[in-house]
Amino acid sequence: MNPPIIETNSVVQNWRQWLSTPAGSFLLNWEQTQLDDLVSDIFGYHALQFGMPELNGLKNNRMPHQWLALSETEDIPETLNYQFAAHSIALPFQADSMDLLVMPHSLELSLDAHASLREAERVLMPEGHLIMTGLNPASLWGWRHKRSQWYQRWGFEGLNAPPCEELIGYWRLRDWLRLLGFEVKVSRFGCWRPALEKSKWFERWSFMDKLGARWWPILGGAYVIVAVKKVQGGRILGATWKNRVPQGKAAVTLARRQNQIQGDSVAQRKSEIEPR
Repeated sequence: MNPPIIETNSVVQNWRQWLSTPAGSFLLNWEQTQLDDLVSDIFGYHALQFGMPELNGLKNNRMPHQWLALSETEDIPETLNYQFAAHSIALPFQADSMDLLVMPHSLELSLDAHASLREAERVLMPEGHLIMTGLNPASLWGWRHKRSQWYQRWGFEGLNAPPCEELIGYWRLRDWLRLLGFEVKVSRFGCWRPALEKSKWFERWSFMDKLGARWWPILGGAYVIVAVKKVQGGRILGATWKNRVPQGKAAVTLARRQNQIQGDSVAQRKSEIEPR
């Protein structure tokens, strides 16, 4: 039997260190803005954010029961409150029990992205929402990540990039979601400027964000997807009893009308037969 696949602490810790760079901080601000806007109109009772405690993905959501789960709890600042530790391939919830699941970069930090996505589909209830963020390999950020991997294989260091083994493309993730029965509702891209290490040069390329949003939006360095779990044959029934017309009263009125007509005809016949 193969050992269970879990997220290693070293990868998550290196990821947390990369978030302190100018590109990482810019990514956090952009994703926080997107999540604040997307979760505000999602309703239900139970919501979960898995991973990345630096983001407060459920801040603008109004569900009464909210949790934050982490895959590792070492070196976590005391200011970042979390409820429990878990793995993305084995969430401690029953099937069809969650209304909202936020997974920022969970697939990139997992050693089995397929298993993590299947577990998300299991715990979400029908019509439940799944929000995921990721880095786009078809972008300047993705090209820098690929170059960093080449340099490490050749024995060179010094090129700072997100410590992920593999970046999952936007269209690839859409295909995975479609196979699991999800329907993608919202897709957004951002972070078109190069992920440079020095903040001075990183800010000088800020003009590319405006150009990228207009001319090549799908080539952004990061993306966010909102998907809804669909179940074949399911249909939400509304309160149709309010518009139902009562039938008993109309039937009684019709019967009384028929009896009245018959009574009038019988009386007329009697008046014609009786002598005057």
